[in-house]
Amino acid sequence: MDFQNKILSKELATRLWEGHTIGTAESCTAGKIAEALVLTAGASQYFRGGIICYHDDIKRNMLKVDAQLIEEQTAVCEEVAIQMVKGACEVLGTELAIASTGWAGPGGGTKENPVGTIYLACGSKDDIITLKLEGDEGRDKNLANATNQALALCAQYLAERQTEKAEEKAPRLVDLEG
Repeated sequence: MDFQNKILSKELATRLWEGHTIGTAESCTAGKIAEALVLTAGASQYFRGGIICYHDDIKRNMLKVDAQLIEEQTAVCEEVAIQMVKGACEVLGTELAIASTGWAGPGGGTKENPVGTIYLACGSKDDIITLKLEGDEGRDKNLANATNQALALCAQYLAERQTEKAEEKAPRLVDLEG
């Protein structure tokens, strides 16, 4: 996974260098995504920092994740990951953020979200995409996979937004006869 992370880090650096800023809000990955983002020299140009919010109090107090949401659904759910992105963008003053929350194992998990369930989110305050990872391959592999998939999700997000911007700027044909 380290080699894949280096490749994705380089790809993200190319996309982020164009004037974006990014940060992380990490629960289960505990800083691994931030570490992977800075594998490429020059990351200080776009990476602002990260928040390791392993405990729910940090999610609630620092990132403003809704306490009732955590109480009703646990911290391992898609909506918490989304709120973590929004909170990270706000606290870190970034355009974009990546968030992770899940059960890396070997303990934890619920019937609905067993060990190996990890939610990833990436985006801006108003535009976020998510990914749910499932399957327990052991703690180390779960965390390595989550880190790699978080970088890939961010690369996908940036590629899609770049394509949308290019399409907006593209010349449009007008039917003058109609």
